[in-house]
Formats: sequence, structure tokens, C-alpha cells
Amino acid sequence: MSLTFHDKKPIFQQIKEIIEDQIVKDQLREHDQIPSTTQMVQFYKVNHITISKGINLLVEEGIVYKKRGVGMFVSEGAKEQLLELRKNDFADEYVLPMIQEAEKLGLTESDIQEIIIKLKGRGTSES
Repeated sequence: MSLTFHDKKPIFQQIKEIIEDQIVKDQLREHDQIPSTTQMVQFYKVNHITISKGINLLVEEGIVYKKRGVGMFVSEGAKEQLLELRKNDFADEYVLPMIQEAEKLGLTESDIQEIIIKLKGRGTSES
């Protein structure tokens, strides 16, 4: 986990995404308890309201659920839900603009595949 936040998104959104990443990477699984708001406040050194706002977004989306007096837990099917959302976001944010630019350049599907294969070896994979 990183203690550094960037200016591109609000911190509460970054907190939400950190928890989502932990679910996608199986660091948190269905029905696992997520860290308490107090634990996250101490770890990330941010305001309690900021942490709560990020967690409440996850509750609203059905990714985590509350057990009154106990804590917050990962919902059943949360990983699959997140993966589906992220695939759709990936397509909209990256693939569609790439296809549009490829069409402008007159690139074929084969050309695009060659470029991807070439670049894939140069990239680094986050685990």
C-alpha cells in the first residue's frame, strides 16, 4: 500500500480504489472484513470523513456491506462486479480512443495486434 496520494482524483476516490484493488488482487475476499475507518485514518493520515466517504461509495455500489457494531465486509460477488466495471471502463477509456485513432491512421486489426505484441514486452506488470 502506498501512503502517497496524487492530485488527479479526490483522496476519498483513491481510498475507494485502494480497497477495490485489494479485492481484485484477492488480498480481500468475499466476507473478509476490511480495515476499520480508524485503522485507515491512522495508516493513511487523512481525515475520518474522507475515509468514510470512500467506504460509503463502496457500500452504495454493493462492493462492501455493513454489519452493525462489527464492521465492513466484502460483499459476495464483489470481485466479479469490479472486474466487469473495470473491463467496461478500460474499453471506454483506452480501447475505443485507440480504435478511433487507428482508423484515422488507416491501421488494420493486424497492425494494431503487432503494435500491442511489440509493446507488451516493454511494459511492466503491477502485481
